[in-house]
Amino acid sequence: MKLEISASLAYRLRDPVDLMLQIEAAALPDQRIGGATLDVGTCTNFARIAAQDGIGERIWLSCADRLDARYSATVEIVRAANDWRGLPQVPMHRLPAETVQYLNESRYCPSNKFLSFVTDEFGGVEGGAKIGAMRDWIETHFTYAAGSSDADTGALDSFVERRGVCRDYAHVMVTLARAAAIPARVASGYAPDVAPQDFHAVVEVYLGGSWHLVDATGMADAGDIAVIGVGRDAADISFLTAYGEIELIEQQVTVEVV
Repeated sequence: MKLEISASLAYRLRDPVDLMLQIEAAALPDQRIGGATLDVGTCTNFARIAAQDGIGERIWLSCADRLDARYSATVEIVRAANDWRGLPQVPMHRLPAETVQYLNESRYCPSNKFLSFVTDEFGGVEGGAKIGAMRDWIETHFTYAAGSSDADTGALDSFVERRGVCRDYAHVMVTLARAAAIPARVASGYAPDVAPQDFHAVVEVYLGGSWHLVDATGMADAGDIAVIGVGRDAADISFLTAYGEIELIEQQVTVEVV
């Protein structure tokens, strides 16, 4: 699948502010980037650094008064379809070192609080079948509701409310997987059928010796997600992190199949 992607952000800055931007699709073996452009306006500093796990890049910016960022690219996704539901769980003592951090609790994913629920609700299945049961349970029991959560909402809040946006669905999915001793991380990306169109958050789970994309909202398949970056939770994959006071003026994302 080939996607035509564009994203624009406009923020008003109260004072000169340091910002970390991550909106570019990552250059990966299973997604090829073409014709990419990024314009960040009149920022005084621009420095690229590696993002989490070496997937994608973050950009340090120093800006005053206003940030206007515009990104566009064509991304060809060549990710092979994989039936992860049939894959086995990797025994904990055989997990690679880089996956271990994704077994643990993080800021938005208090997995230790879900141990009993996961045992009671999903104890009858294992491996990919368990991840599939969790994904299906979330999609069935949750309502996608724009504006129903904010930057402080974590998986426990979303679990109680049974509503949220893609970020909240992903946090709950990650939390349940970790409670079952399956490494899971959040992935940000672009996908064509997200409604309303925006940056999209999905999950990667470690099964059968590799990472696999899972979308608990049901809006995207692995073959049509252009991954931007990965992390423990939303704090690691934010498209913009501001180390100062900023105000959103406008944000727009479009993703089209070409």
